[in-house]
Amino acid sequence: MTQFSDLSLDPRVLQAVTEAGYVTPTPIQAQAIPHALEGRDVLGIAQTGTGKTAGFVLPMLTHLSKGRARARMPRSLVLAPTRELAAQVAEQFEKYSAHLKLSMALLIGGVSFKDQDKLIDRGVDVLIATPGRLLDHFERGKLMLTGVQIMVVDEADRMLDMGFIPDIERIFKLVPFTRQTLFFSATMAPEITRITDTFLHNPVRVEVARQATTSETIEQWVVKHSARRKDTAEREKREVLRRLIRAEGDALTNGIVFCNRKRDVDVVAKSLKRHGFDAEAMHGDLDQKLRMAILQRFRDGELKLLIASDVAARGLDIPNVSHIFNFDVPIHSEDYVHRIGRTGRAGRWGKSFTLCLPSDEKYLAKIEELVKKAVPVMPSPLGAEEELPEPRATSERRRGERDRDRGERPERRRERRSDRARPAEEAPAVAAAPAKPAEPRPHAPEPRRGRGGRTETNVVGMGDHVPAFLLRELRVGTPGEESEAEAEATPVAEHAPAAELPVAAEPQGAEPVATVEPEATGELVASVEGATLDAPAIPAAAESVVAESDVAEPAAAAEPMPGAAAKAVADEPAVGEPAAGEPAPAPKRAPRRRPRAKAALAEAPAA
Repeated sequence: MTQFSDLSLDPRVLQAVTEAGYVTPTPIQAQAIPHALEGRDVLGIAQTGTGKTAGFVLPMLTHLSKGRARARMPRSLVLAPTRELAAQVAEQFEKYSAHLKLSMALLIGGVSFKDQDKLIDRGVDVLIATPGRLLDHFERGKLMLTGVQIMVVDEADRMLDMGFIPDIERIFKLVPFTRQTLFFSATMAPEITRITDTFLHNPVRVEVARQATTSETIEQWVVKHSARRKDTAEREKREVLRRLIRAEGDALTNGIVFCNRKRDVDVVAKSLKRHGFDAEAMHGDLDQKLRMAILQRFRDGELKLLIASDVAARGLDIPNVSHIFNFDVPIHSEDYVHRIGRTGRAGRWGKSFTLCLPSDEKYLAKIEELVKKAVPVMPSPLGAEEELPEPRATSERRRGERDRDRGERPERRRERRSDRARPAEEAPAVAAAPAKPAEPRPHAPEPRRGRGGRTETNVVGMGDHVPAFLLRELRVGTPGEESEAEAEATPVAEHAPAAELPVAAEPQGAEPVATVEPEATGELVASVEGATLDAPAIPAAAESVVAESDVAEPAAAAEPMPGAAAKAVADEPAVGEPAAGEPAPAPKRAPRRRPRAKAALAEAPAA
């Protein structure tokens, strides 16, 4: 049997392997390490948990033991699809390079750029990174890839399936053409063959087992459950999961529960915690430090159940995982191999359960087609006729009311609480009255909280909030009352300059009409503005002029003149106009006549 001492490894690397407790290599290591030491491209395909990581770490360390790194120019590059897998590869390098003076840098998201730049500036022999963060450093001018001698793509199929194909192609164009390329993965889909043919040059295909096969040390079960109603399917699945966990008892040392969606990860984790289980959620939306802390607790045995998405299903080497629970059937059949591969590693025994609803039968058929065998079926621990406990809606409703009270103003809060207490006080009177069927009340939308705890209510139309101007009483009066009101509201005109009163045209044959002198007009206006009846005597000529003008104007408007008379009147100069050849006097402003002035003139005593 081949041992590590027969693989021509560096003595210092071999010493670290021996200190780790390994003597005999796995089949993938025994076949891939000799070809990698020769400098050839390798395409390694093996089951999960067979030691693929050490299959490329050991020959890389042997090559890098000679020479030294330069600033910003790493000598080797390892690409991983997830942050957790990249951190795991970094741990393997640290363990096996304990006796070598090699530097290493880990470039993953969620960590400060400044700390990573310091490591790159000093020069690194091994650079382990995710594609996104690697390109970020390159675009910022902090990294040069022209000195890469060995390039490794771990979990190659997942790397390409996750949409990293454009990034991978760009990275391969940045590294030298004479590099050595190593591809390692548990599955290799046919559509990936074109990419591998482009990136690898005359590779050695090392396939220890058939593609997408599961380990024989894993006991697999499918739990089929038919929900009574569609709206309770998820709640029934969570009850089935809890019963499966309880049924395993002490045999369950620690386990991983996989979900397809991040939302389900949080829901399942909260459900298990509420029922007394030691569980934590881990998915891509969590902070990197929190993800690493949760993963470290799970490795140390401080955490019993880890609820995760597929981000934790790729390449993570977590020892002593006894059980795997697939809360959802994986949509991609290859993910099933990676999920259950977290247990039964390194020859240990493991157990996996997959919860399957009738709608998931099509995904289960693809999985059985991929692994080339049927997965045994287990009856659901939740009977079809068994009633589920009702959710604690009352406590949740009360909790929601308390949360709503925190955002309301104190007076509104007291008012609403008094409304709740009022029906209790009126209960005896209501009990005495005959019972009436309750009428359904329309559901009122909850007020939306705004800034500062104020509530905002969406009003449709005007509702009860009618503007005040629409409620005012309108008073409509007669035209006579309106004119009197307008006359009272209008102030009397100020003292105007004296002017000649307009006199109507004098008809032919009539007696000449006396004109009013300016002094008399000023006394008249003064008497009217003083609002007193004891004014000086008004000349008779002024009274006759006012009376005649009031009567003559309507008559002229009522009876039209003949054509000759109208022409004679038009040709005759108006009263007050200068005769031909005389200079025109300055225009004078006539006083405004008011209804109150007319009344005063009518009541004044004759001269």
